[in-house]
Amino acid sequence: MPRGFVAWSLASVRRRTTMHDHRRLGRELELFDTDPLMGAGLPYWLPDGAVVRHTLEEYVRDAERRAGYRHVYSPVLGKRELYEISGHWDHYRDDMYPPMRLGAEEVVLRPSLCPHHALVYRSRSRSYRELPLRIAELGAMYRAERSGVLGGLTRVRAIHLNDAHIFCTLEQAADEARGALEMIARAYGDLGIRAARYRLSLPGAGGKYVDDPELWRRAGALLREVLAGAGLDHEEAVGEAAFYGPKIDVQIVDAAGREATLSTVQIDFHQPARFDLHYIGADGAKHRPVMVHRSIIGSVERAVAHLVEEHGGALPAWLAPVHLVVLPVAEAQEERARAVVREARARGLRAEAVGLEHGSLGARIRAARLVPYLAVIGEREAGGGLVDVRLRGGRRVGVLRVDCLLGRIAGRVEARGTVLWE
Repeated sequence: MPRGFVAWSLASVRRRTTMHDHRRLGRELELFDTDPLMGAGLPYWLPDGAVVRHTLEEYVRDAERRAGYRHVYSPVLGKRELYEISGHWDHYRDDMYPPMRLGAEEVVLRPSLCPHHALVYRSRSRSYRELPLRIAELGAMYRAERSGVLGGLTRVRAIHLNDAHIFCTLEQAADEARGALEMIARAYGDLGIRAARYRLSLPGAGGKYVDDPELWRRAGALLREVLAGAGLDHEEAVGEAAFYGPKIDVQIVDAAGREATLSTVQIDFHQPARFDLHYIGADGAKHRPVMVHRSIIGSVERAVAHLVEEHGGALPAWLAPVHLVVLPVAEAQEERARAVVREARARGLRAEAVGLEHGSLGARIRAARLVPYLAVIGEREAGGGLVDVRLRGGRRVGVLRVDCLLGRIAGRVEARGTVLWE
């Protein structure tokens, strides 16, 4: 039986109707797993899960490219001094892994990408004509989460974050933050998920936060302006800010009613000052940029967990590990089924043929219920270059030419979104 097919069959039979737990579904769908030898909070991705993850990552990168972002790579390690400058060492040390000594230096697994991107910005002199400069990376970071809070993909120690930092003038900051919220809304539509609410996260009491009241006032005022301009109702939450500035948190709710943050938009005056970032203005003088932090889908781990639960494993067609299953009615049509699979793969589609060794036609159709598209080939279809098309959920489209079906599927995959057929 093709890889992953048994998993999809089991999930379709055993999934709960009231709640979809991504930890159970993720294992049944063979998306991810864990091993004690790797350690708690360090899941690994199985082949079908890697397909979902790769597709999601490419979707985000494409959206960013279209929006004018430039992609970079930066190392997962940094000298302890880097995080002392950024403020992470003073304000975030309890969530960081301890330093590792390399000769005379101490290096740390990074808990965040923003210090690295600040160094990318200051790698050379910048002009106001370059701003806004949008830098994006889908990068790994590491947080020393306590064992008691770890769970599946939603709370892990190795995080792969869809992160970006926009370096801009003060006058550009609100528009850039608003543009980030628009990107988030488009992504949620394509992924078939929704925001439960928007939260403006503000500082609380204690030494967790940078002590600069004017910084907090200015950044908070800008984010309120952004939310109001976007027409988004929001709630304010004291004590939920990042240590360096307030943020807009896009909250989601899972099938069990638990709330979590998926996407964020932040305005930061702190780190540009700490790293002495500047640009040359039209007046020829140095000016301090504003740093807008934003993440469209947050961490890949949490995004996939939510998608699996939201859709009960029946992911949008463009994200599904398998787009099309081809089912021959009799042994005589098996070679034709394999030929259709080859045509589908040549078009960039993910397709599998499932033959009679896996049971009756009815059993194979039931087993493939989570696959978006099913093509049945009987004697009549095989002789005429046709397929009998069914959609996930049981809808029968009818008999189509193979090239017509593959073109329709390729169009829906390219368009992304959640609609299977139009």
